[in-house]
This record gives sequence, C-alpha cells and structure tokens, in this order.
Amino acid sequence: MKPLEMDVEQLISQLVAQIQQHPIAKSAPKIVGIKTGGVWIAKRLHQALNLEEPVGTINTAFYRDDFETRGFGSNVTPSDIPWDVDGAHIILVDDVLFTGRTIRGAINEIFDFGRPASVTLVALVDRKGYRQLPFQADIVGVEINSDYPIKLQGPKNLTLCQQIPDEEITA
Repeated sequence: MKPLEMDVEQLISQLVAQIQQHPIAKSAPKIVGIKTGGVWIAKRLHQALNLEEPVGTINTAFYRDDFETRGFGSNVTPSDIPWDVDGAHIILVDDVLFTGRTIRGAINEIFDFGRPASVTLVALVDRKGYRQLPFQADIVGVEINSDYPIKLQGPKNLTLCQQIPDEEITA
C-alpha cells in the first residue's frame, strides 16, 4: 500500500462545504455511510453538519451482484438505519466510487427499508473512467484516474492509499 499525498480531513471539509451549498442541506437530511470507509466519513460529516438523526450504516455484502467473485468479508455485519426511510432526504456516503456496484447494492438496500424522498450520493474519491453502472456522485472530494485500487484506511487517522504491486513500487 502506497499512501497518497492527500489531506483527507481537508477533503472532508470540502465535502461539508459542498453539502451546505447543495439543496439537500435545506431538507433536514439524514446520513447513511457504506461500510466501512463510508461510515467513517459519514460520522465526520454528521458531526460537522450538526445533523440531529443518528448515522445509518449500510453493509452491501448481501446486495452485491459480484459476491461470487469477491466473496463475503470476514466481518459481515447487518445494516442499521435507525430512523424511518419513508419520505427522508438521505445523504449516502461512500469512500471510493469505482464501478458503481456498491452504490447499486446500497440503494437497493435503502429501498428495502422504505421509500426515501431523495438520495444524494457523496463520495470522498471518484475513481473516474472505471464505471460499470451509470452512477455519478452529486458531491465529490477528489477525482482520481488510477489503474490501481484506492483504499481508505482508518478510522482514526484517515489515509488514502493505492494498492500498487510491490514490484512496481521498487522499480
């Protein structure tokens, strides 16, 4: 893993500013983070935006269409949305938007909880050029073109890293 030279806290501050300028801010939004990195970011956004309702968490493991190739993580936990989804304006937070498959799974799961009035997608990183499904974030911290996976490490000191093969790092 090679750390990226990016200040994640500054990116989160940018997300806060963009959300405050977005129409969703006037709608008493509720926030949901996608496990695990999206939850870390959602908690920081929740605090900075001074939202009243608690942070919801989505685990898309059972909603992905590619779990046969990816498998389930070792710590698959249930989703938790502790408020009524029906009619809610939801801010859905992901750490890295890549193919769109996680977002599809998250939206499917949100609709299993109820019918929201709106869903605004926020992504810390948009890994452009690799989308397999037609999802686009409404609010983005940074766009990165990379052939290598990007991972958010945390939860205390959030760091963005690229998963570059060792032979390419030493070359």
